[in-house]
Amino acid sequence: MDIKEAIIKRHSVRRFLDKEIENSIVNELNDAISNVCLESGLDIKFVLNEPNAFTGFLAKYGKFENCKSYITICGKAGREIDVGYYGEKLVIIAQMLGLNSCWVALTYKKGKVPIKAKKGEKFYIVIAIGYGRNRGLPRKSKTVDKLCNLKENEMPEWFKNGMDFAMRAPTAINQQKFFISLDSLEERIVSARAKIGPCSKIDLGIVKYHFEIGAGKESFKWRE
Repeated sequence: MDIKEAIIKRHSVRRFLDKEIENSIVNELNDAISNVCLESGLDIKFVLNEPNAFTGFLAKYGKFENCKSYITICGKAGREIDVGYYGEKLVIIAQMLGLNSCWVALTYKKGKVPIKAKKGEKFYIVIAIGYGRNRGLPRKSKTVDKLCNLKENEMPEWFKNGMDFAMRAPTAINQQKFFISLDSLEERIVSARAKIGPCSKIDLGIVKYHFEIGAGKESFKWRE
């Protein structure tokens, strides 16, 4: 399974099998986490076989079952977009390794998580990881004209591909509070902004990662 196939197949999963993650997969994911930490400067940990953070928590959007492993992400203030970008990179790697996942901002017991933020840093979010009882379901999406500044028939192929993958990005309560603009066709400069909403800046990082995979990083430049 390549990255694009993993993004297409990946959907949020809250119900997991009561099954430990194989050691070889744990090692591969830990290696990926180490590389992402070096690249991003974030503090990311993989917590294994710890059921207390999710046990008995009743969530509005469906409770978690058998969630005993999860990724935690901490970092300095103002790193929300990076948290989304690099966290999703790990989510897709996990998918390629045969695991399922769910981004979790609130519906867990933070006090039960054994990882704490270092001094001067912030505990941002967790990502539930495991073998899903199912593969999850696709989310409904807004139409492309609501999420970018071009109509579909006006888009260059690379931008269209980028939007296709951006629209597949998981967002908090499926809000899709992002907007992508092609600012210069000649120079291929693209900007992305988050609208006001829960976790919308983390969502924007996820969206930017997806857009890069769809469009190809070599096809455009983000506006700084």
